Amino acid sequence: MVIVFTLVALLVVAVLVTANWYVWRRLFRDTTRGPGPVRRVGAVLIAGGWALTVAALVAERGGAPFWLQQVLAWPGFLWLALSIYLVLAVLAGDVVRPLLRWFLERRASGTAAALRQTRPEPETVMAGATAHPQGRERRPVAAATGPQPGATAVDSRPEPGSVAALDGEPEPGSVAAPDGPEAGPAPESDRRTAPAPPEPRPDPAPGTPASGPSGPVGPTRRLFVSRVVAGAAAAAAVGTVGYGTYGVLSGPRVKRVTVPLARLPRGAHGYRIAVVSDIHLGPVLGRGFAQKVVDTINATQPDLIAVVGDLVDGSVKDLGPAAAPLAQLRARHGAYFVTGNHEYFSGAEQWVEEVRRLGLRPLENARTELPHFDLAGVNDVAGEEEGQGPDFAQALGDRDRARACVLLAHQPVQIHEAVEHGVDLQLSGHTHGGQLWPGNLIASAANPTLAGLERYGDTQLYVSRGAGAWGPPTRVGAPSDITVIELASGQA
Repeated sequence: MVIVFTLVALLVVAVLVTANWYVWRRLFRDTTRGPGPVRRVGAVLIAGGWALTVAALVAERGGAPFWLQQVLAWPGFLWLALSIYLVLAVLAGDVVRPLLRWFLERRASGTAAALRQTRPEPETVMAGATAHPQGRERRPVAAATGPQPGATAVDSRPEPGSVAALDGEPEPGSVAAPDGPEAGPAPESDRRTAPAPPEPRPDPAPGTPASGPSGPVGPTRRLFVSRVVAGAAAAAAVGTVGYGTYGVLSGPRVKRVTVPLARLPRGAHGYRIAVVSDIHLGPVLGRGFAQKVVDTINATQPDLIAVVGDLVDGSVKDLGPAAAPLAQLRARHGAYFVTGNHEYFSGAEQWVEEVRRLGLRPLENARTELPHFDLAGVNDVAGEEEGQGPDFAQALGDRDRARACVLLAHQPVQIHEAVEHGVDLQLSGHTHGGQLWPGNLIASAANPTLAGLERYGDTQLYVSRGAGAWGPPTRVGAPSDITVIELASGQA
């Protein structure tokens, strides 16, 4: 068993190290030209964030001074949520990255082609031709070396302004002149000089990014794409965590569900039970959050209030003041409480006594007969290690099965024993609806129902997503809720 636990722990550590190296590479290494302060700051940020996360978890479970828990909880738990969505965002960025590079390369090649089409062709000068000052081309005049048959002899000296041809090719850019002492350079207006070829651009030094007519190319384009993708990934992760945190701190919303019970008498038709679970008062969610939960419940004017576990993450000494608003809960038939697994991490016996002092009635493997149905509650399965586990026989063994029965049980996995004992409706929490997507996939695999209402044989199970949050005060894809269950009589 120890070997298996060690192997699992090593696997988890390897996955975490690999994931964080991957995030550092995409956000810091690939967005810089070389080693420097940015890469070092990135490494310190990631390593420091995880150090705070571990410290926050150890402080909470180890009973560290409450002020220290509060100091560590906010940055440590928020980094835990942020790191999850950084990994997901960077993975999504790697899907988009090749498409962005392809788009930029295609755009660059298209712009370069357009520039080539619009660029004028260089002018050429025909050998042996001169341009007239008025733009008319003057053709060279062929001069014979001797008199032609039938022609009148004339002076061999060319007239001023005429062009004489010589044997051989004329010098480029000059006017050909005949041999003789009178020969001289052509007038300035008759010269035409071809444009000089552009000077060749020196090759960039190795490792120097190049640029093109439509923007960066080569290494610069890769750096540009990396920075765009990294910036978008970081913004998406921060935005997701920020929005999810705002949703939790704003308080849970009310959800209303109608549940028909075949054995519920006509007189109980429309009976309302306010179900709240997983408030998780602790270093992050304190007295102010508890007050929001109490005010929201009271505003629904329920007939009965059911607090189905995971009320706190800490001792009565530290969180007693935070839980004090629970004394304000108001319902016609009172408020009831059952333990969750986190109560057994926080001193379950002390909390049972504390909620009793606040006016709630704990149901520790117990049942009470209300005017129209039985209300029962069982301890959480985590209490088995302390000899305080669930006892369905004690809670339900001698009840009148002709009466409808509603059971409070923190974990949905307790539904199977509820079915065996003929329970009509079980009210649970524990799953948080997954809390942080894609955590819903893991929660779905570990629980028969993730959230909402489902039927198992003749028993119905309703699972609340919970009012608060554990660890990061953040929810993504699983909004918090307080559910008002309205019972409908099958005899109505």
